[in-house]
Amino acid sequence: MQSKAQSVAEYLKELPEDRKKVMIELREIILKNIPKGFIEQMSYGMMGYVVPHSIYPSGYHCTPELPLPFIGVASQKNFIAVYHMGIYANPELLNWFVTEYPKHSIQKLDMGKSCIRFKKLDQIPFDLITELVQKMSVEEWITCYESQIKKSK
Repeated sequence: MQSKAQSVAEYLKELPEDRKKVMIELREIILKNIPKGFIEQMSYGMMGYVVPHSIYPSGYHCTPELPLPFIGVASQKNFIAVYHMGIYANPELLNWFVTEYPKHSIQKLDMGKSCIRFKKLDQIPFDLITELVQKMSVEEWITCYESQIKKSK
């Protein structure tokens, strides 16, 4: 469910109250803990945390006019999703997350390539999300991203 909201504030306003509380908490965690250089904006119809063109002028290889995405947070129909591109691109980070998850949640991990799905809003491991957000700097993300792009060419 992509939103047509033009700002994060507008996006949050349109959410149901039970979702809004969780999304605001996730946003606060990200803003307090994401390494310097990433910026918040609406990205792909969700709250996005990206590497701006001022730091990475090439942008996202699929759509160079867009900044390089890193984290997205969305209220989907049946769950809240945290999309973390570092987990998708960095096997060590993925292994760390998969190993740590059971220490922080009694819920079974529901995950796609970069998507972590939370169906039970009262079971989101905010402390683990905090750690995850802190794990990769802008420079590390760009290096990881570029190494993946070179492999695919």
